[in-house]
Amino acid sequence: MSTVRLLNDDELSPQAREVFADIRATRQSDVVNNFWRALAHDPVTLKRTWESVKAVMGPGALDPKVKEMIYIAVSVAHGCPYCIHSHTAGARAKGMTDAEYAELVAVIGMASETNRLVTALGVPIDAAFEVS
Repeated sequence: MSTVRLLNDDELSPQAREVFADIRATRQSDVVNNFWRALAHDPVTLKRTWESVKAVMGPGALDPKVKEMIYIAVSVAHGCPYCIHSHTAGARAKGMTDAEYAELVAVIGMASETNRLVTALGVPIDAAFEVS
């Protein structure tokens, strides 16, 4: 359950309307997700967050599908069901297959386990892994 009411388009401030228009144009979709509707209560945070997401998830050295898959992994690590679902849908829309998703989940699970083991054992970092 949301801790804030999700704003409808007719309830948006002029600043939030501008951000929503950019979200729609950038994504080439009429849909504005609930995350943005919750953030719309604070147009400054809405705009800052959208600009950051747009920059990070936009064109770059990493393939868009890979970016979505990384977002899934971080969302699992942080326990964010909303982002897991949102970015899984995004990755699937960008071509992630069922086999890729299964392998991604296996890697996330393995990394989570070995991270906990290394932390519990206090394993020192190998000198070969250090940047010189």
